[in-house]
Amino acid sequence: MKPMGMALVGIGPGSVPHLLSLNDLRSEVDLRWAVTRRPDVVQMGPFQGSLQPSSDFQAMLNDSAVQAVIIATPAATHLEMAQACFAHGKHVLLEKPLDVSLARAKAIVEMAQQHQRQLGVVLQHRFRPGVERLQALLDTQGLGTVQAASVSIPWWRPQSYYDQAGRGTVARDGGGVLITQAIHGLDVFRSLVGVRRVVAAQASRTRVHRMETEDHVQALLELGQGAPGRLMATTAHYPGGTERIEVIGQLGTAVLEGGHLRVDFISGQASIEVKAEGGTGGGANIMDFPHDWHRALISDFVASIHSRRPSRTHGAEALQTHQLIDDLLARAGQVVDI
Repeated sequence: MKPMGMALVGIGPGSVPHLLSLNDLRSEVDLRWAVTRRPDVVQMGPFQGSLQPSSDFQAMLNDSAVQAVIIATPAATHLEMAQACFAHGKHVLLEKPLDVSLARAKAIVEMAQQHQRQLGVVLQHRFRPGVERLQALLDTQGLGTVQAASVSIPWWRPQSYYDQAGRGTVARDGGGVLITQAIHGLDVFRSLVGVRRVVAAQASRTRVHRMETEDHVQALLELGQGAPGRLMATTAHYPGGTERIEVIGQLGTAVLEGGHLRVDFISGQASIEVKAEGGTGGGANIMDFPHDWHRALISDFVASIHSRRPSRTHGAEALQTHQLIDDLLARAGQVVDI
């Protein structure tokens, strides 16, 4: 099958795993455009010297050979960019989150449906082997009915991170730790055990950071099968730890720490273990993680276009995680200064 013509819009630090993945997927994808506001200064990684960056977004849209566009720009730009891509018949893969507000996020999902184009969202943690193995186990009732579950995301960002223009603001990012960092862990947690409702929540602004939005959230949840759940997410946990999901089932307990999974069964049957390598991006080096998950996500997105099926992280699925974030903040009310 001929490689799919694709464009990448936004060549900042977050584009590195995309560029590495697209290079690995040359048999599936033909990266024809790299669009950025400053084409003279960007680094193209494995494409350096072979693909000339451009600032001409409209010319990219007019290129009929481009079937799909990866949008890796700040969240506040997503609605208008996605709208333009859909209007020109392009499929869209959006960096998380969908946009800065639930209303704008819903509008993007509706546009994709109206134009009958595929819409995927870069929630690459779904493609970690440990996550996939645990998802399959839960889907087949391998742990029995879930009795309780928790998610902890003890990440760190230095003040210099929030000193960058727009970081941690509603206008640019849509919020703080939940929508910008913890969204990956929340998305995995929600996909594994479901969340019916937020029972109680508190959103805080710690003294560790000077910022507009929340950098610490804790909550009690009612999970999809009615079991109790707990959540903690922060970027104030120096020097940054590994996100951890624990699922207690009738038949045993699963612990997913980063990408490392261990499942122990009450019956004494052999444990399940899936080991993972590489960082998680939970510390000051926000790009400290392998690009394998991005590669798998992009490959799935391309396959979804060919087979005319939703991708595994399609827009409506991502919208449910955005809804959960809104529910957490609504239950918490005003962000509390500690």
